[in-house]
Amino acid sequence: MTCWSTILRLVIFVFIPLFSKFLLVGAISNNSSVASSFKLRCTEFERGALLGFKEGLTDPSGRLSSWVGEDCCKWMGVGCSKRTGNVVKLDLRMDVYDFSSYLGGKISPSLLHLKFLKYMDLSGNDFQGIPIPEFIGSLKKLRYLNLSQASFGGMIPPHLGNLSNLHYLDVSAYFFSGNSWVSELNWISGLPSLKYLNMDSVNLRNATGWLQTVNRLSSLLELHLSNCGLQNLPHSLPNLNFTSLSVIDLSSNGFNSSLPGWLFNISTLVDINLSINKLGGPVGNVAWGSHCNLQNVDLSVNSIVGDIGKLLIDLSGCSNSSLEKLNLMSNQLSGQLPSSLGRLKNLRSFLINENLISGPIPQSVGRLSFLKELDLSFNKMNGSIPESVGKLTELTSLQLYQNSWKGVLSQNFLQGLTKLTQFSISSLDKSFVFDVRHEWLPPFSLESIKISNYPLGPAFPAWLGTQTQLSSIVLTNVSLSGIIPDWLWQLSPQIETLDLSHNQIGGVLPNSLEFPYTVDLSFNCLEGLVPLWPNVRFLYLKNNSFSGPVPSNMSSLLVLDLSENFLKGTIPASMGKLRDLVALDLSKNHLYGKIPHHWDDLSVLSSIDLSHNNLSGTIPGTICSLPWLEWLKLSNNNLSGKLSLPLRNCTSLETLDLGDNKLSGSMPEWIGESLSSLSQLRMRANMFSGKIPEQICRLAKLHILDLAQNNLSGAIPPCLGNLSGFNSVNSYNLLPSALRLYYTPQLDVTVKGRQLEYTLTLELVKTIDLSSNNLNGQIPKEITNLSRLGSLNLSRNQLTGNIPEGIGGLRHLETLDLSSNHLSGPIPPSMSSMTFLNHLNLSYNNFSGPIPSTNQFQTLNDPSIYEGNPELCGAPLSAECTTPNDGDVEDNDDEKKGKNEDEIDKLWFFLSMGFGFVVGFWAIFGSLIIKKSWRHAYFRFLDKAEDWIVVLFAINVARLRRMIEMRRS
Repeated sequence: MTCWSTILRLVIFVFIPLFSKFLLVGAISNNSSVASSFKLRCTEFERGALLGFKEGLTDPSGRLSSWVGEDCCKWMGVGCSKRTGNVVKLDLRMDVYDFSSYLGGKISPSLLHLKFLKYMDLSGNDFQGIPIPEFIGSLKKLRYLNLSQASFGGMIPPHLGNLSNLHYLDVSAYFFSGNSWVSELNWISGLPSLKYLNMDSVNLRNATGWLQTVNRLSSLLELHLSNCGLQNLPHSLPNLNFTSLSVIDLSSNGFNSSLPGWLFNISTLVDINLSINKLGGPVGNVAWGSHCNLQNVDLSVNSIVGDIGKLLIDLSGCSNSSLEKLNLMSNQLSGQLPSSLGRLKNLRSFLINENLISGPIPQSVGRLSFLKELDLSFNKMNGSIPESVGKLTELTSLQLYQNSWKGVLSQNFLQGLTKLTQFSISSLDKSFVFDVRHEWLPPFSLESIKISNYPLGPAFPAWLGTQTQLSSIVLTNVSLSGIIPDWLWQLSPQIETLDLSHNQIGGVLPNSLEFPYTVDLSFNCLEGLVPLWPNVRFLYLKNNSFSGPVPSNMSSLLVLDLSENFLKGTIPASMGKLRDLVALDLSKNHLYGKIPHHWDDLSVLSSIDLSHNNLSGTIPGTICSLPWLEWLKLSNNNLSGKLSLPLRNCTSLETLDLGDNKLSGSMPEWIGESLSSLSQLRMRANMFSGKIPEQICRLAKLHILDLAQNNLSGAIPPCLGNLSGFNSVNSYNLLPSALRLYYTPQLDVTVKGRQLEYTLTLELVKTIDLSSNNLNGQIPKEITNLSRLGSLNLSRNQLTGNIPEGIGGLRHLETLDLSSNHLSGPIPPSMSSMTFLNHLNLSYNNFSGPIPSTNQFQTLNDPSIYEGNPELCGAPLSAECTTPNDGDVEDNDDEKKGKNEDEIDKLWFFLSMGFGFVVGFWAIFGSLIIKKSWRHAYFRFLDKAEDWIVVLFAINVARLRRMIEMRRS
């Protein structure tokens, strides 16, 4: 009875409240006035937490102005649970269309009072480098956390590993910020439910074992680790746990390995991005055929090799291939495009530019009915362009630039491409024909056109005037002449890029146009004054016939190149007002006067080239107030005086060219002490005196040193042999400096007696020129340590002694000039091993002995190389050597050694024979003379021997006679 009573009480206790709540909810749903009185609101406690959070923020645009009133669930960016009324969502990401609406300041720990918070997004704001607060790791119910691109800095707190319910984590930074970092990634394993991880641009260099750590996240769907400084990408991964991974982005790191095998064992992958790394090896080592879910593959900007044909055959093996984007640009892929390319029927983007691909475009390309982007430019493709290209009706971008096309591309091919907006074409094969009538009316409306190295001219094509949406026009080296038509100037407000360089365009440019970005009209025949286009950002007018003064009121310029014209006058002081200027080139004009002193405001200026003018005076020290100055070229002017001490502040300089001026004094020691970034130093043809300072040997990056034609004296510093820049192989950065993105400077380098201009290949040039000075002493043997040195000129000095024996170690040396010195001794035989040597001058010294005749010396057969050395002999000189030349000596060493050994053996033989005769004679006959009994016995022996010989002879004679008689009978 007691048991039943207990059960009854329990039923009443549990079900009556539930039933009452049911009746209450029903009543509320039927009576709106009653419902309003039961409406859920955020708690006072949570409202206070949000206000505390707001108090720590800066809000210049008033985004949080709605955070007033009792009900915080109505506040902008706040979301509450419909069941409990608790704050569960805080979405304050910056509006991408309103960059003034960012939040800043500090993040208050009052957020810890939001115990039920599941979603927090502060992305896109500006917290000015403050660290991500550690207390965020205590918001245990968080499932979504987005702090991306909000300018957080410092170490990402490992405390985030406490958020065990987290599904989404994005702490990525801006690409170039580099402010966020982690010391290790083990805390990631505390997020077992994580499906999305984005740490783009977070420094993970110290996160060893990063892959093994991330591999523990078996639920992960997307992994984004782009630009993280990662360098180790293991090729294999035991116990692969990425069973659900669909997106992986490891782009823009420093991986220097082959394509990882483990990555392509993940059959669930949809998107792979390994672009902008140093990956190499063959692309065919991966089983591509088993990845039928792939939609996007980006392997661009690597060093991957192999046959692209095999890759495409494997990718097209899936009957239901889902591949939409394939980006293989900037690799070293070769081979030809297979006809199976047409099986990739879902392909939208196919980018294989900048490879080594050859052969024609297969006809099957016409079956790619969804294709929008096709870029085949900068390859070795040939053959005619098939008509099937014209069937790609969805095509918006067709890039056929810089190949070796043959045949004809007619306007009929292009008639079906009604959606085309970007088009480029050029061919290295002169037989190619771009057959388009002058008055053709295209079916498309282009935004970008690029045609080069094909004779479109002499007149501007009329059909181009129908393209009213053009924003980029590149028509270089297409034989255009005459004046630029009016229809093009009418497009100027919308044109971002106009490149008509390397033509024969003449006339005078209009003075008032609204070009907003880039204009390149260099290498033409334009004349008159330089136009004043106030909005242009990049202006290239090199190698024309412009005259008059340098313009001074184009304040928006980033690059100004007016070189190789006929400009006159002084450099206006107002140049100092071009605050955005990155590169200034006024070289090869007729400018005079002094270099202005006002450079302080040009805070981003990286390159100054004022060479080949008539500038005078001293070099102003204020020019080194420019913090980013990399390139300073003032050569071929009339500059004088000593180098002022403030020039030592040019600490970012990579190139300093002061050659062909009238500068004097000693070479300052601070060049080697302060200009540690210097790679090219050219100070030839001045009046510098004194010794070469040993401090110059501290310039570890130096690979061009030209101090020729000065009055330098003393010995050549032996420490030049320590310049590591002459031993390394220079390479280009994947992401070049801002300067080289917009402007390519050039440097004059004297090699083989000629002055050559170097631009893109300058980093590969390694030369030392100390000629035409008063240097004395010996050539330091340490200079033979510079294994990559390409040119060495020590001519016209007072050098003495021998050529260092180890000079043969300069295996990459192409030019060696030691002429007009007082050098002596033989020509070292080791020079025969310098197989790159093609320019040699040893004339007018005191060399002696034979000229080597083996290996490289067989090609150096000009007598002028050796003239002025009266004691030299052998070919190609007429003086014959009295002894074999070194080549013969080298070839006959073994023979001479053998002959010497034979002569010694004969001498010892005759000496021993004579000595033995003397000893034997006196040992026998001396004893007979001294001992009488021995003498009598000896003669008795001789008598018996004589009788025995006579008897033996008689017997043999008788026997011989009997034999003869028997044969006769």
